[in-house]
Amino acid sequence: MQPRLDYKAASPEAYKAISHVEAFVRRSGLEAPLLELIKIRASQLNGCAFCIDMHTKDARAHGETEQRIYALDAWHETPFFTDKERAALAWTEALTNIQQGHAPEAVYQEARKHFGDAEIVNLTLAITTINAWNRIAIGFRSVPGEYQPVMAR
Repeated sequence: MQPRLDYKAASPEAYKAISHVEAFVRRSGLEAPLLELIKIRASQLNGCAFCIDMHTKDARAHGETEQRIYALDAWHETPFFTDKERAALAWTEALTNIQQGHAPEAVYQEARKHFGDAEIVNLTLAITTINAWNRIAIGFRSVPGEYQPVMAR
């Protein structure tokens, strides 16, 4: 696979803008391991190989286990995730697949049990941001495999 376009070079201001949003998400107070789980799950749903590669590596750098990463695609069927993580993953799926059910009330209410007002907004922004990154990476055919994570802070 060859990339279609170097989007960073083609529009540095656009790249800078989404990078600022990403930086906010990382500073939002949501735990880094949780953020990586939702980034992997959204990327799985969207079929973004570049982002799956990136965020599985980042998840491992933050101490995530192989077992949980491998089971993420079937999280509904496993005992490996906390109730809070399950609520975040369900909200991730609802927003990523917004065309299927328009974020059901039951999924929202379950997320609200685990996330306060600012946290649910920040979680939603994190989900929105990874969906944007997925579309950029897929659209411009970012090539997976070369990304190396920065060690967990």
